[in-house]
Amino acid sequence: MGGKQAAIVVPTTLLARQHFKTFTERFKGLPVNIRHASRLVGNKELSDIKKGLADGTVDIVVGTHALLGNTIDFDRLGLLVIDEEQRFGVKHKERLKELKSDIHVLTLSATPIPRTLQLALTGVRELSLITTAPVDRMAVRTFITPFDTLTVREALLRERYRGGQSFYVCPRVRDLDERRQFLAEHVPELKVAVAHGQMSLGELDDIMNAFYDGQYDVLLATTIVESGLDIPTANTLIVHRADMFGLAQLYQLRGRVGRSKTRAYAIFTLPVNKTLTATAERRLKVLQSLDTVGAGFELASHDLDIRGSGNLLGDQQSGQIREVGYELYQQMLEEAVAELKDGDDYSAEEKWSPQISIGTAVLIPESYVPDLQLRLGLYRRLSDIREPEDIDAFGAEMIDRFGPMPEEVEYLLKIVYIKGLCFMANVSKLEAGPKGAVIGFRNNDYPAATKLVGYLGEQGSLAKIRPDQTIYLSRNWETAEKRLKGSAVILSKLAGFVRELG
Repeated sequence: MGGKQAAIVVPTTLLARQHFKTFTERFKGLPVNIRHASRLVGNKELSDIKKGLADGTVDIVVGTHALLGNTIDFDRLGLLVIDEEQRFGVKHKERLKELKSDIHVLTLSATPIPRTLQLALTGVRELSLITTAPVDRMAVRTFITPFDTLTVREALLRERYRGGQSFYVCPRVRDLDERRQFLAEHVPELKVAVAHGQMSLGELDDIMNAFYDGQYDVLLATTIVESGLDIPTANTLIVHRADMFGLAQLYQLRGRVGRSKTRAYAIFTLPVNKTLTATAERRLKVLQSLDTVGAGFELASHDLDIRGSGNLLGDQQSGQIREVGYELYQQMLEEAVAELKDGDDYSAEEKWSPQISIGTAVLIPESYVPDLQLRLGLYRRLSDIREPEDIDAFGAEMIDRFGPMPEEVEYLLKIVYIKGLCFMANVSKLEAGPKGAVIGFRNNDYPAATKLVGYLGEQGSLAKIRPDQTIYLSRNWETAEKRLKGSAVILSKLAGFVRELG
């Protein structure tokens, strides 16, 4: 209505056709000219659409990558909508930006790629979440199981007997013939249609229309059905060789069912007697755990953690984060941005951490928490804890989740407590050994200097100030337990002096 054109770009011809029908229905009766550009459209009609876009007579165009061609010019493009954004490469999206520099861009996705999610989380892009499911929408029941003929047969027949339809998805076109023979042999009662991207346009169109109209019970297809298709009567999904799909792909496939008020089922089958890779197993575990309606954003966050965010300035869509973990990467990124904004002093002033050496193992052993990702998450949580009550709560949680704490974990929590005291007392270095402790202050500065002098006087010959301005306190600490307790007592004293100053 503002006199601009809008372009809706989608990844597949089937989705483009579905959107075109929906848009035509929605805008019926309004003075809006809507056209459809994909390989399902003939050359003559496509050239008419190109003319219409160039002279401004076409208001809204729905299309696939065909809209990204160099031969298409827009007269007054104002809005670009990218649906199923995770299916487009970075180069495609850069080409879309080049169409016009002053257009509004809206990208839609249930499972954004790591790079896009990272851009949103760092504030480079604005982010809106639709977290309310349609009324009466039920979550899809998800099952991950080794392939079993009887399970597949029962699932397909149950869907047929309740008047619905099913999807049977294979990872490769060459798997379709074998699966078709399997269905003909084991579920002969069902009418099966086959669809894949290598079919001729007319044939694919006819099959999809027939499936929409309910003439077939099962659509045996490749991932051509992954994006956006809306068939309310299809409520059972079987995925062949689920270990060969990506996390977002599996989530999108699961989203093809359960699009009405009927309970839907998704069965992800795995090869029998074949060990999965660690990443494939993790993908499937994440998918099974996210069984609520609208869990796509949470899933995309897992994907970001598994694959990494990619290159924010280049065209890599994943990578980098995996080496350091998401939270640390985010922290490093924030520090780098703040440093560029505020000058070189930022990092030194805002982010410092005391060096504490007690001469004993302080860690969460693998035998106590076997999962690496979980251990790293616990370490990251510990790094942010300062208050004694928070440390106690963390310890109680560890006992509750993993059982009695081994000695190393107890020592770790005590170190975290001492670290909090170091921050309060401006202590940058604490080295404790069998014969005493060396304490160094950050920038050689201690706020309660007078109190410190009095305290050292009370210690007499047990305390020395070294030439490098560190303090040496002589003690007899033979065991790690004594070193931890003794260090905590000294640091509590120093932190207490600072607290008294207010």
